[in-house]
Amino acid sequence: MTDHKIATREEWLAARKKLLAKERAMTHELDALRAERRQLPWVRVEKSYMFDGPQGKCTLGDLFRGRSQLAVYHFMLAPGSDHICGGCSFIADHIDAARQHFEHADLAFAAISRAPLERIEQVRRRLGWSFPWVSSHGTDFNYDYGVSFKKEDIAAGRALYNYGTPIKNSEDMHGTSIFAKDESGDVFHTYSTYHRGDELLMGAFNWLDLAPKGRNEAGRTMSWVKLHDTYAEA
Repeated sequence: MTDHKIATREEWLAARKKLLAKERAMTHELDALRAERRQLPWVRVEKSYMFDGPQGKCTLGDLFRGRSQLAVYHFMLAPGSDHICGGCSFIADHIDAARQHFEHADLAFAAISRAPLERIEQVRRRLGWSFPWVSSHGTDFNYDYGVSFKKEDIAAGRALYNYGTPIKNSEDMHGTSIFAKDESGDVFHTYSTYHRGDELLMGAFNWLDLAPKGRNEAGRTMSWVKLHDTYAEA
């Protein structure tokens, strides 16, 4: 960073004000985009999904826990695999701190994975998370919401992720889905985002984006990200 331009305070202030005008314009554009997102049409959830949770079987409606909105993080944890997704874990490290606030604004949260509940609980205990996390093992949930793909669909080129990107290898991907429940108890799907859309959940990136080195990635996206209990080994 030693070759970076060095300026006087006055020169810096002039450049900062120029950037501020762009930041303000972008903020207003983001406000408009968020408002448009909230106006998307809803789709009624017709299937009766049944998940395995620490307290037993539960439905999608049960995950609202008395609230009218539900955020679901589709955590990549596949049946029969020992792999724990570093990117999903990076997101998960942000959840418990955030949900103690957004749950008071009528938004419930649950992570959902295809792995059996026993495996989910192993990972939860290891990494110290307390957010609700249930298993969709044996259901169509992950497939219906665009984060899991059958081998035959991958082979035939029918497996599409993020509204159109062909999946060539992975049977599981990540994403975030939002649901709403009305006064009669009916549940609706309101929004899903995938791939870089999940960066909205990565608060650490927002801090890094303020700094001179930015995300400080070397050669690939999130190159330095590890499970938080392995950083001391680096």
